[in-house]
Amino acid sequence: MTRIAFLDVDGTIQEHGDAVAPSTVDAIRAARANGHLVFLCTGRASGDLHPRVRSIGVDGAITSGGAHAVHGDRVLFSETMPRADTDRMLEVFAQEGAHYFLQTDAAVYASDGIGPLVDEFFRARRERARAHLAELGIPDPEEGGAEPPQFIAYSPMSEARLDEIAKATFISARADGLERIEAALGERFHVIRGSIPLPGGSNGEVALRGIDKGSGIIRVLRELGLDTADAIGIGDSWNDAEMFAVVGTSVAMGNADEELKLRADRVTTPVLADGIWNAFTDLGLI
Repeated sequence: MTRIAFLDVDGTIQEHGDAVAPSTVDAIRAARANGHLVFLCTGRASGDLHPRVRSIGVDGAITSGGAHAVHGDRVLFSETMPRADTDRMLEVFAQEGAHYFLQTDAAVYASDGIGPLVDEFFRARRERARAHLAELGIPDPEEGGAEPPQFIAYSPMSEARLDEIAKATFISARADGLERIEAALGERFHVIRGSIPLPGGSNGEVALRGIDKGSGIIRVLRELGLDTADAIGIGDSWNDAEMFAVVGTSVAMGNADEELKLRADRVTTPVLADGIWNAFTDLGLI
């Protein structure tokens, strides 16, 4: 029986930085060799996927939190915000003093000031990931080489194609920033708690209502003629909750939020501790 696995990227395939456990690569390739399908299912834009993730090889991808999907070279669907909705979202961000990224399918655009803030956070995370790799006895892929490129490959907001925006990620200096932005945007938008644990504030992801990982999975399964019972979803963040709600089997990473683990059917080990390998083994994919 062919099954299809939808895998989050950050915190699931790779540590929040650029580290990927060798067993994760082996598990994905072995599952595909056994006739199963593996799709990425990420909040990232397709143009913002790390080369190390791309090199693994998958059957397809849902990107920008459910707005876009491909199967091989075929585009299954691509959704963007109407310009009026993008303008309204930017107006609210400005009113609340929030920093933000805007995503098209191909690129990420950064508002003034957010780049150095997030770069510093991910540099610290990368150092922690390297220390964790050393503890696990996994060779550091960057050892002896140049510092890897910045975690988010963003472009200036002046270059943003505002008629092609699929999703936004924001950072607020206010602890209640997420709640304020959600209230100001209203029911037309879907706001999800973000997974960037920066100190002192709050962050989140914004898409149009009805566009999320769960809705993207349903559309992909319909396109491929597959049943939700045969679908597996693996993730670690709150933008994976909608994925967990629609798949036949949901798996939370060992490094996932404790509340999210309660929504999962199973919990595997953390991302750099063979989490994907152990999940695939337990589910009989390899």
